[in-house]
Amino acid sequence: MDRREADALIAVLQPLVRAFEVLFLVARHFHPPRFASLMAQIGTPDEDLKAARAQHDEALAGFGDIKRALDASSDAALRSYAALREVLEGGGDVRGVIRAFRFVAQGLEALYPLADVLPPVNRFFLDPAVRSDTALAESFMRPHAHERVGVMHFAAEEAEADGERGGFWLYVPETYSPDRASPLVMALHGGSGTGRQFLWSWLRDARSRGAILVAPSSVGSTWALVGDDDDTPNLLRMLDYIRSNWTVDPERLLLTGMSDGGTFTYVSGLEAGSPFTHLAPVSAAFHPLLAQMIDGERVRDLPIHIVHGALDWMFPATMAREAKRALSAAGADVTYREIDNLSHTYPREMNAAMLAWLAG
Repeated sequence: MDRREADALIAVLQPLVRAFEVLFLVARHFHPPRFASLMAQIGTPDEDLKAARAQHDEALAGFGDIKRALDASSDAALRSYAALREVLEGGGDVRGVIRAFRFVAQGLEALYPLADVLPPVNRFFLDPAVRSDTALAESFMRPHAHERVGVMHFAAEEAEADGERGGFWLYVPETYSPDRASPLVMALHGGSGTGRQFLWSWLRDARSRGAILVAPSSVGSTWALVGDDDDTPNLLRMLDYIRSNWTVDPERLLLTGMSDGGTFTYVSGLEAGSPFTHLAPVSAAFHPLLAQMIDGERVRDLPIHIVHGALDWMFPATMAREAKRALSAAGADVTYREIDNLSHTYPREMNAAMLAWLAG
């Protein structure tokens, strides 16, 4: 790589990662009544990315797979911005914003393979709080000690055409060693989402702290909150498979989820036979019927970490407060965090706190 090529690569990477960081901020702070104001604050990182690509496309022509990954990631980021601006101009509603954020996951999925070979991408996929840890960053650039690490997909045995429903995405940190038991996080997506999308809400933090991350997709369009529960047995099969192939800490098994995934964290995680040692529902619904179904032996001293936004427009914060009251009364060890500026979105900044809580 000559100096011109190196400069061109950095000149495209910088606006690309900045475009994603701004999209993370938009996703975190999205609240429907304040959407226009939020979009007015972000500037034009998409235009900066477009300009960089146009200027340096020729210089990167010989980069093969690297350029293809950068192009795919950039295309996804730009589609996300375009979808957000369409909603801003009156071409959609909340559902359009949610769809826009799904392009972010596509872009990160395209970019992640470059973390092995490009130091700026490697650092981007670390929690900003640990990016100054040179030894940690360098540990991801070394040859992997175990062959089954990184991002993997496992389809359900009877999968539909796209292979998502009933399957799961798995991330095993590249620093994994079978001689060291790793904590496990099973993170459940919200309604109509998939594990493929929700994986990226957690990957950077799991990667930074050595946690195995499982992002399942519900069997149906969302989790089995009513009727027959096909999801809990499926989650247990996933957990059994992972525990039989990787060394998992049996005392650090976290079941967490966002929205419907958070509600199902209650439904499944409070069952008497649940193997999960810690529960962390986020922006979840909690109904009085759930309180009536609590198993006394299961919940006694069970660590539960509840996160909810005071601005949540889908599931009001009163639900989370009731969950705290009912579970505490039943003997659970409840940590409760109500975030003043959080709407019905995922607070990625809480991942590090939840992993510290899981570590005890």
